[in-house]
Parts: sequence; C-alpha cells; structure tokens
Amino acid sequence: MAAGGGWGSGWMIGARFQTYDSACRVTSPGVVRHARPEAAQGRAGSRLRWIALLSALVPLSFVLIQCGRAPNAGTLAANAQASAGDSFDDRFPTPQFRDRFPSANESFVRRQAPDSSRKRAAQAEPAPYRVASLAPTVPYQRPAREDQTALVGLKSSAFPYLGNNPRTDEPFLDVSKGDRRGHRSYGGRVYWQDETYNDNRVLMRVPEHFDVRKPGVIVVFFHGNGATLERDVRDRQLVPQQISDSGVNAVLLAPQLAVDAADSSAGKFWQPGGLKRFVAESTDHLARLYGDPGAAKAFANMPVIIVGYSGGFLPAAWSLEVGGLGNRVRGVFLLDAVYGELDKFASWIENNRSGFFVSAYTRYTKRHDRELMQMLKEKDIAISEDMDGPLRPGSVVFVETPEGVTHRDYVTHAWTENPVKDVLVKMAATPALTRMAASSPASR
Repeated sequence: MAAGGGWGSGWMIGARFQTYDSACRVTSPGVVRHARPEAAQGRAGSRLRWIALLSALVPLSFVLIQCGRAPNAGTLAANAQASAGDSFDDRFPTPQFRDRFPSANESFVRRQAPDSSRKRAAQAEPAPYRVASLAPTVPYQRPAREDQTALVGLKSSAFPYLGNNPRTDEPFLDVSKGDRRGHRSYGGRVYWQDETYNDNRVLMRVPEHFDVRKPGVIVVFFHGNGATLERDVRDRQLVPQQISDSGVNAVLLAPQLAVDAADSSAGKFWQPGGLKRFVAESTDHLARLYGDPGAAKAFANMPVIIVGYSGGFLPAAWSLEVGGLGNRVRGVFLLDAVYGELDKFASWIENNRSGFFVSAYTRYTKRHDRELMQMLKEKDIAISEDMDGPLRPGSVVFVETPEGVTHRDYVTHAWTENPVKDVLVKMAATPALTRMAASSPASR
C-alpha cells in the first residue's frame, strides 16, 4: 500500500507496544512512530487516532495465547526424526502376559491380610446364596386347628320362603297387615315374616379331628319349636359339641327354622330338591371352615344323616320325600319327633334298606311311633326296640324312654346322655356301616 494512506502501515502509530522473538520473549519496549508525508497526516489524522485507541485496548493475553499455541520448531524436528526410524511394534510393544500371570509350573502365593482387614472384608462380603430344594423333606401335615363353628347365611336355607304351603296348597304367607306379611300356624297363631321367617342362617361345625381324606358324613339337624340356633341348638342342646365328642368323622349343618315360634313349617325344604340344594350350597362354606377350599368336592359327595327333634319332624319327612338326595341319605334319627307324616317315614325305610332308622320317643309321641311300627311290620320289615345291639345297614330301631325323661331336655337326656353322640358312635363302630360309608361317592 502507498506510504501516504491506507491501513497497512499506519495502524500502530502512537501505540505503545513490546516486541517479541520467536519464543515470545520481550525484546524491546517502545513506541512506533512511522514517518509519513505531511499531506497524508492531515487527511488520516482523525481516523488514525481512533485506530490507535482501539489498538491500545486489545488484551495482551490474546497475544500471549496465540504465542503459546505456536509449534516449537525443535520439537517437531525431533519427533519427525524419531518416527522415521521406529516401527509400530517399537512404539506400541505387545503386552507380555507372562509378566502378570504365573506359568503352568507356578502358582499364586496368597498373602494373609492383617486381622483387622480380614474382619472388614468378612463384614463387607454378602452372605452366600441358599438354593431351595424342590424335593420334599418331610410328609405334608395339616396345621393343628380347633373345632370350627360358624353361623352362615345360605340362600337355600328354610327361610325366607315365598312359596305355597303344601298342606293347603295356598300361599305360605297368608296374612297381611299393611306392609307386613305373616303366616297363620296350625295352632291358629299368626307369626310375621320379618320376625319369624326371615333368618337364613345355618349353624355349622367342623370338628378339629375331622379328616376330609377319610370317609365321613354330614349331619343335618332340624331343631324343634320355640328354638334359636345360638340359645338352644348350640348352648342348651349342645348339638355341635356332641358331634365333636363322638369322635366320628362328621360335620354339622343346622338350619334355622321358625325363630322361637310354635311352628314346624319346613319352608324351602318343602320344595322338590330343597335338601339337595341346601347341602350343595353348604359345601364351599364347610371347606373354608375346614381350612382347605379344595375339600368342597369331597363334601359335595358325602353321605348325609338326618336328625330331627320334636317339630323338626316336618322338614325331615319332606326332605326324605322330595329332598333329592336319594341314597345319599344313609340314616335317620328322630328324637321324640313322630308327630305325623308317617307315610313318608315308612316309604323311606322300605325303599332304603342300606340305611338305618332310629326313633326314640316319650309318652308324647308314643301313639304315633306305635302306629309307624305297625305300618312297617305289615311290610315285613324287622324292628328292634332297644339300642343295645349294633346299628347295621337296614336297622330299624324304636326306643321308648322311661317316665321322668322330659321332652324339653330330650336332645341331651333320652335313653342315654347325649343321644346324638351315642347314635353316631354306634354307627361308626359297626363294621358294616363303616364299609357302607367307605363305598360312598365321597371316598372314591
């Protein structure tokens, strides 16, 4: 560029600077003063003063950084000379694993750490894993349990009942008062549905010794008049306790009938298949009480023993006639309960010679029991009048109890103490009845 103008020769005019050698060392401080013709100085004076001011503000560090990045000529020459004479293997030698791992004739020598170090290592190391074995070590045993008793509501229990009374073929609930509906009993008294015929609960008992893998029976107990499950069947008549005390492989089902009323109505047990539906619905609940839901299938096939006390004769008789269980009913036990329906009892005895029938009675039912005995004799069915002998398939036994035995206490005091227990014991102790139970569908 011409000396008289432009940017190339005049940008450092008036700026104080230091000069550097190739190693960025300061050689001489000073002020550059560039000679210019007088005419040129006038035109460019103003512009040069601004350039000089900006030049003074440029950081010295920028210059130093740029100098630091400049390659050293001596270093580059040395690297080029070394690279020309070395091979790849010389520059990057192959790792010598023999320097790190022992040969076949050698072994590691392990040094013992100090005691404190070993303790810390032992604490830091996780416990070794334990692998569970799939092979059984001992035979499975059910956990020990106690007698299980429960009150369970079933849809198929006796009440509520909205059907007809088969005796009159009229609606069972034949009385109304406003929104209330009721039933006029055989004795003429009116009982209301919401008070007397609305309890669908069933008293169930599974004794602690019960074993579903063995032949067993379901005892269906029909209570008498003026009773409740808790106050009478459980606490006064001790029916669940008698089942357990017998030691027999048996469970209990006791449906609530008319609540605390002088009425023997059978409710849903009047209906065809009523007993079958009742037992079928109970099986899942019995299995849960037993502690094994898988036991429901066994309960669904078990033989049934029907026990009827006093007014319980009516649901017992209809269950034998239309209940739908057929030869699954293996025994009938009536406790001072033959007040009627003699033809139904006689028909069952005649057609089920593999089961047993026992009727114990006081003077209150003596006349009806004698009449039933005569009906059976006319059918050439052998009858026994004592309980001293064993119960066998086809056994028919009538037991008259002496004076002084009261009807109210008959479930616990008849010809013997706890007669329900006694009948079950006699049934289980008879080899023929044991084989009968073993051949039932429940054991196959």
